[in-house]
Amino acid sequence: MGQALDERNARQAARTDARVQRRRRQILDAATEVMSTTGFHATSMQAVAERAGISVGLIYQYFGNKDELLVAVIVDILEDFRDQVPAAIAAAGEDPVDRFGAAFRICCQVVEAKREAVTLTYRESRTLPADGLERIKDLELQTAEPIRQAVADGIDAGVFRAVDARLVVHNVLLLAHAWALKHWNLARFLTLDQYIEQEWALLLASVSPRAQ
Repeated sequence: MGQALDERNARQAARTDARVQRRRRQILDAATEVMSTTGFHATSMQAVAERAGISVGLIYQYFGNKDELLVAVIVDILEDFRDQVPAAIAAAGEDPVDRFGAAFRICCQVVEAKREAVTLTYRESRTLPADGLERIKDLELQTAEPIRQAVADGIDAGVFRAVDARLVVHNVLLLAHAWALKHWNLARFLTLDQYIEQEWALLLASVSPRAQ
């Protein structure tokens, strides 16, 4: 009896969590669309609610104000980086080149999945409250560390030349973000896969021992 009740409660909790995640996703997507179109300052919670097809009151159950909503949009991207980058690196095996290449590819794919939100981040990040900005900086450091480690491992193995791994990570993330920021131009002559392939070749050449 007790075990059956525990199992039922666990299933109910899982359904509730899934419903909460779907609702948050719905709100974040609507906020990204509205803020991208009208700008952060001109965006109202009512407009976000109308785009999401829900009540304003429901949004306030998840986010206390518009600043929190903007932070959540940005954090949502960084959490994708934080979760997906280490998994992609681990799945690539032990070869340092494969691991570095997997890191770059997944960064670009995360950006592609959230292109509108990435562009919004660059445009509106200056409006973030101090605590939100600190949270985002912390997540950015978490995102960078697995890539930095992959590069450092390649340097230790003699596969990459002795460069500052932190600067390489900086370039990786800039190139990934550029797919969103310059998509209007890049997409005229490159697919995402072509962009990744060609930029990866340039990245790899920049850390090759032959580049010394």
